Amino acid sequence: MPWPAAPIASRERVAVRVRVRDTAGGWTDWSPAAHAEGGLFDTGDWTARFVSPRGLGGADAPAPLLRGRLDVPGEVTRARLYVTSHGLHRAELNGQRVGDDELAPGWTSYPNRLRYRAYDVTGLIAEGENVLDVALGNGWFRGRLGFRGGRALYGDRLALLAQLEVTTADGRTHVLATDGTWTAGETDVVANDNYDGQRTDLRRPARPAATDPVDVLDADLDRLVAPDGPPVRVTEVLPAVAVTTSPAGKTLIDFGQNLVGWVRLRVRGLPAGTEVTVRHAEVLEDGELGVRPLKTAKATDAYVLAGPDEVTLEPVFTFHGFRYAEISGVAELRAEDVEGVVVGTDLRRTGWFESSHDLLNRFHDNVVWSARGNFLDVPTDCPQRDERLGWTGDIQVFAPTATFLFDAAGFLTSWLADLAAEQHADGSVPFVIPDVLHTERPAAAAWGDAATVVPWVLYQRTGDAGILERQLPSMRAWVDCLAALAGKDSLWTGGFQFGDWLDPTAPPEAPAAAKADPDVIATAHLARSAEIVASAAAVLGDRDTERHYTDLAARTREAFAREYVTAGGLVISDAQTVYALALEWALLPGERERAGAGRRLADLVRTSGFRISTGFVGTPLIADALTSAGAVDVAHRLLLQTGVPSWLYAVTMGATTVWERWDSMLPDGRINPGEMTSFNHYALGAVADWLHRTVAGLAPGAPGYRRLVVRPLPGPVLTSASARHLTPYGEAAVRWQRADGRFTLALRVPVGSTATVHLPDGSDAVEVGHGDHEFACADPYPKSPELPGDPTVRDVLDHAPTWAAVAAAAVELGAVADDREAAGRAVPYLDAPARELADAIAPPIISPHADTFRARLAALLG
Repeated sequence: MPWPAAPIASRERVAVRVRVRDTAGGWTDWSPAAHAEGGLFDTGDWTARFVSPRGLGGADAPAPLLRGRLDVPGEVTRARLYVTSHGLHRAELNGQRVGDDELAPGWTSYPNRLRYRAYDVTGLIAEGENVLDVALGNGWFRGRLGFRGGRALYGDRLALLAQLEVTTADGRTHVLATDGTWTAGETDVVANDNYDGQRTDLRRPARPAATDPVDVLDADLDRLVAPDGPPVRVTEVLPAVAVTTSPAGKTLIDFGQNLVGWVRLRVRGLPAGTEVTVRHAEVLEDGELGVRPLKTAKATDAYVLAGPDEVTLEPVFTFHGFRYAEISGVAELRAEDVEGVVVGTDLRRTGWFESSHDLLNRFHDNVVWSARGNFLDVPTDCPQRDERLGWTGDIQVFAPTATFLFDAAGFLTSWLADLAAEQHADGSVPFVIPDVLHTERPAAAAWGDAATVVPWVLYQRTGDAGILERQLPSMRAWVDCLAALAGKDSLWTGGFQFGDWLDPTAPPEAPAAAKADPDVIATAHLARSAEIVASAAAVLGDRDTERHYTDLAARTREAFAREYVTAGGLVISDAQTVYALALEWALLPGERERAGAGRRLADLVRTSGFRISTGFVGTPLIADALTSAGAVDVAHRLLLQTGVPSWLYAVTMGATTVWERWDSMLPDGRINPGEMTSFNHYALGAVADWLHRTVAGLAPGAPGYRRLVVRPLPGPVLTSASARHLTPYGEAAVRWQRADGRFTLALRVPVGSTATVHLPDGSDAVEVGHGDHEFACADPYPKSPELPGDPTVRDVLDHAPTWAAVAAAAVELGAVADDREAAGRAVPYLDAPARELADAIAPPIISPHADTFRARLAALLG
């Protein structure tokens, strides 16, 4: 809700209490007070100026430290430090660290928005002289950034802006602000970079004398903003699970989890000058670190020791994506001396899922870990190679999953503010935010649509219309850009597109060469984003804007159907993705076309051997599209497939995060030869939103979960599933189980919400209010499904045990290489009697196994 009182002034501290009125008009007691305090809201509140070391702190020089001193003449009652920087900063006040955030101030569109943070440092200030030391690192501001080899993209000088305000018992305020009186020195961090790592020489002082002068820089303070969400912090520390020796004799550490952060290492008894090196990688190949996916990122931390005393080694100004570390320079390394420090934006966990299927549960855990690793101040694509950029397409498809799993509203609100700030004058949206690629007129379907989809998802999941109000100009500008590109025929065709990126049929060297036609994808997104803008305008009461974009969406849908859809519901390029788009975004003109498209999508999944055939665009939609087409069991077969490509294949290969490619690691344990080969990408994990809403059955029915829709669709394999989410109204939870011929459902509805419950037996929906509720009905799958009498080939494919036996027989006889090839050969025979599978899989005219296979098939079919 909006702030209910007068706006808070800079530095003003207020107490907030709340109470609730019930339906009978009674009031609860007041809550305990929560306190809020205004930051520095106006440029005039700052007396500090940006300062930079003179003659020190160059790009290839040791990290500088800046020092200021403040004499406090009395008892301290309050002290605040306001600070930001060009580059990263780590502050100490009187030798004690300020705050617990890492890699501050994070990464924003620095020319437009630079975050500062306020710290309560009252407990760190003493009467008399106080010393504020702030070390600076390169970070995103001046380090390597992007796969084009760029460096110092925002400037070549590190700088600090700090303002320490101390109030004493006599009511006076004493201020230490960065200015020309500050001094500088060189620290023991002799090199640092996000991609390459950090080198530290412990023979040098960590807190130098700092006697060199600084320069005052002319920098714009109008771009200073307070943070919208939490900072990057250490969120977990993992022990080493194994210390082994590689075939090449290297010492390898396995943390058992692909994580983002760094290695913390304790060493002792080593002479001065000893160099300890830590290299990082996500996977092993041939028993050694698999570093090729890092591309040019060195991902190496090194330490030169000062002597034999025990010391803890860990970097300050870098981070890595890794499961494995190779450590040299330490003989007889003990597992208890090594830890994996996990860092990321410290988002509150709000969503959980669990089922009776162990591999599915591990997959969901992998989705969570990929979000944790890539939500590091901006929503990045990957955390390990020379990229780590805020790709718009990735978060566009993942936003629904992200907002269920985490309280990501502030985090994404900040990122959307950067998107709006860097959007081009013609409305086109950069491919990455913050924009370091600087592509001319960057308009790509599904990527730029983050401008409309992400704010709409935030509104749906939080109920906060303020995000729509702030982003509507950006949302409109994007759709207007697309409408101009589409022209009078309302078809967005031609030009560069990422398309259905990393479709598994695309060659390793050509990730955009997907089966789905890029013009179909582009026009579909124009229709979808126009509809979203119309809906956002309706929420805000802007009827003229609503009508304009409603009409645009309708014209685009008509053009889509006219150009790309046949009378029977086939869609141009005949790929799983185009059918998913058409079905989920109402792009088909009538029930006949819709039914035909649904049948075709299900058949494409069947004849792929229930393997996934979508890339970044289609993956979030395919399970929903199958569900809405009435092919729920096909969706479950697709979900629980373990062959490559599939969601669970990576789990069977030991993955602990979601991969960028369906086969980032090949079945033989080799790393995929393609350049786009990350082992920590959340995009393909977007199906988790379907797990929450459809498998478990916990979906929002109104913005902010004011109403819940509980409609679990269990499928024939799972015997239980549950989902829990901390909604704006409180905890909502669903748990169901199939046992003894009964389906039982337990539901928790938070106060302020209602729920519509649909049981899988097709009985009438039930409306319930807040509280705990239980429901039961007959198990929709009381026993294993049987093959129907006079089955068709399609029936055999749908009957998992029979199809497994048929495919195994074909493989054993050498008629096909695997079940996927067998399913592909069935394409022309789906409606034929099941016995004709013999002609499909082992044609008599060409197969030496035809007679044998025909006999085996007859036996299997009874």
